[in-house]
Amino acid sequence: MSTDALPGNTPFDASRPSGHQPVMLAESLNLLQVRPGGRYIDATFGGGGHTRAILEASSPDGRVLALDADPAAVARAEALAEEVGPRLTVRHGNFAQIARLARAAGFDAVDGVLMDLGFSSFQIDEPSRGFSFQRPGPLDMRFDPTTGSSAREIVNTWDEADLSRIIFEYGEEPKARRIARAIVAARRERPIETTDHLAAIVEQAVGGRRGRAIHPATRTFQALRIAVNRELEVLEQGLAGALDVLAPGGRLVVIAFHSLEDRIVKQYFRTEARDCICPPETPVCVCGHRARLRVVTPKPLRPTEAEQALNPRSRSARLRAAERLP
Repeated sequence: MSTDALPGNTPFDASRPSGHQPVMLAESLNLLQVRPGGRYIDATFGGGGHTRAILEASSPDGRVLALDADPAAVARAEALAEEVGPRLTVRHGNFAQIARLARAAGFDAVDGVLMDLGFSSFQIDEPSRGFSFQRPGPLDMRFDPTTGSSAREIVNTWDEADLSRIIFEYGEEPKARRIARAIVAARRERPIETTDHLAAIVEQAVGGRRGRAIHPATRTFQALRIAVNRELEVLEQGLAGALDVLAPGGRLVVIAFHSLEDRIVKQYFRTEARDCICPPETPVCVCGHRARLRVVTPKPLRPTEAEQALNPRSRSARLRAAERLP
């Protein structure tokens, strides 16, 4: 049996200290086929766990380009670069621009690209970023706080129809209309400025927790975060850009955390693994498309039970991998 779609040979280390934990680390390294002298891109540096592991596995002369839209993550990456020297190159930028950023940094024709689509523990645990309603904080949710509209602007200015649409489509929330109506009514009294204020509005709109496994505001917060950061659009651009900079035989490994992301990754891999993408009713191929990928994971890999126990935030992770064809 091929080991391509199997977990990494290095077992998950349950003895590691708590805090930021890179998700599905062993599986990622195995599927990237990290080797000494290889050139890799970590498109979402975050807490840096994946980058550190790639640097170690590719030593003594492997190189990594670390990207992140979050200036705080870039600062962490630059601190790591001071430790490890020229083997690590750091750039501030969204992975939607991965091809441009990689080529400008001299990382064309790379051996692997890793995209971990989850937001980091640093972002979740910092109330001022506004990603979580566990502790009060400003409604921001931007991966890059220096650009774009915040969640506060969306909830206080978008009309009810648009709010309902994103909560339904991006949060897969069946009570989206009721929640959007409650948001519009609440902001007439005073602006919605904080995470706890919004969470309370949503909870009241849907009738409280009533034994729910997750907080009733969870899906609304997910929807807003996706809208604020244009995550699905950015993902489509990032996948195309990653494929453009992969060398033949290079691997693209993507870790998704909800069905909307995973669906995009799955469909992109399927499309790029086919020669013809004409509609089925077309008698003769007219698209001229040629396969550029080989799907390595027919079904997504999931975290081990040990990893889920140590890092509950990994539970929803789904990992897919594909290889660039010659």
